[in-house]
Amino acid sequence: MSERNLTLLTDLYELTMMQGYFKEKDANETVIFDAFFRANPNNAGYSICAGLDQVIDYIKNLHFDTSDIDYLRSTGLFEEDFLNYLHGFRFSGDIYAIPEGTVIFPREPLVKVIAPIMEAQLIETALLNIINHQSLIASKASRVVYAANGDGVMEFGLRRAQGPDAGIYGARAAMIGGCIGTSNVLCGKLFDVPVKGTHAHSWIMSFPDELTAFRTYARLYPTACILLVDTYDTLGSGIPNAIKVFREMREEGIPLTFYGIRLDSGDLAYLSKEAKKMLEEAGFPDAVISASNDLDETLISSLKLQGAAINSWGVGTNLITSKDCPSFGGVYKLAAIQDKATGKFIPKIKLSENAEKITNPGNKTIQRIYNKTTGKIIADLICLTDEHFDSSNSLLLFDPISTWKKTHLAPGSYTMRELLVPVFRKGECVYESPKVMDIREYCRKELNTLWEESLRLEYPHRVHVDLSNELWHMKNQLLDSYNYKNE
Repeated sequence: MSERNLTLLTDLYELTMMQGYFKEKDANETVIFDAFFRANPNNAGYSICAGLDQVIDYIKNLHFDTSDIDYLRSTGLFEEDFLNYLHGFRFSGDIYAIPEGTVIFPREPLVKVIAPIMEAQLIETALLNIINHQSLIASKASRVVYAANGDGVMEFGLRRAQGPDAGIYGARAAMIGGCIGTSNVLCGKLFDVPVKGTHAHSWIMSFPDELTAFRTYARLYPTACILLVDTYDTLGSGIPNAIKVFREMREEGIPLTFYGIRLDSGDLAYLSKEAKKMLEEAGFPDAVISASNDLDETLISSLKLQGAAINSWGVGTNLITSKDCPSFGGVYKLAAIQDKATGKFIPKIKLSENAEKITNPGNKTIQRIYNKTTGKIIADLICLTDEHFDSSNSLLLFDPISTWKKTHLAPGSYTMRELLVPVFRKGECVYESPKVMDIREYCRKELNTLWEESLRLEYPHRVHVDLSNELWHMKNQLLDSYNYKNE
């Protein structure tokens, strides 16, 4: 992505609004936009934030080159003074974001942009495109890994992804979500993540017989010998031939460090249990039994309940496309405009008949509240940036809609952590993204802060996202003022 100019990766109305601001408003008017989402995909109890590193690359490279200007001129929509302005365009604002791999919840800002209105408006589409996609796949991967319950999950959906970028960055996000490796070699190169794979049915079919194919593969890759056993007859020939090859390797003194079989069709529960019996009786109790074939968290969970003897999972289409929930639903909304005279931010609010779609105004941050004893998340508190909290004092939390629902935290019973961190200041990047495998480990620790009830696949407990008392009053004062104007 860093080698491509993605400045025109935007919706046309971002540019027409920019020209409108340029012509009719102060183009340097500073505003705050929040990027957030309204519901967890798959009705899950949480999501995983991903994509920030690509957002950073996009912002760093944001500029209109000559061909961009020429193209915009050709549309007939833009005037020369505006096009001349675009020649020197660079992002000069501030960006705060939740780090990749963090557990996130609906309605809280994932990214906060403080910038001149034209700059803040332009980056909306690309920012949402990147964050929405990778957060969706990271969240899906996390659910698949949870269902596997400690077994390794490999991502290998590249051929089914919606294009090269979705395959590359989807694989990156899947690694953040907990996969142990990907089949995507370019992803491995770009992000220094493990690449893994076995062989296809075509390998078996290209040899005179199955046994010869297995022997050849074992000779080439003795330390990664996973044999695909379902080309012809899984129980009748595939597994017996694999066992024969494993015996030959042992007799030749070849260490069986990583070896086993892969099942890609049929009744995976039944076949894996039968395979386990055959492998154990032959003296190979530690052989890997890997499975693929349109897997997702629901099927993996079901196979686990059936006692399937599978201990390695290859997940492709349903992961890389998040097939059952193909979009994340992140949005980007104006939250405040800076008053030139005072420098203070004037809060802005979007109204809706749907209470969930009414935005939270003002210059905000997020405090994550943990149980001091267990380290588990109690709630997230969206608050104003100038608010201060002290965990040695008591804290009252309340539902921002059903305000009678309250939780009182005793002094010293909780800890707090601010989630938004500075990424850009005055147009300069001040944040260094960790390596993907380090983000993966951070994500694993983040998931350990969730109660088990929030992790379950069906009907999870919802972590509360509350508003501070000051923010709640600000929001309701704005709502009251608009209702008063409309009377």
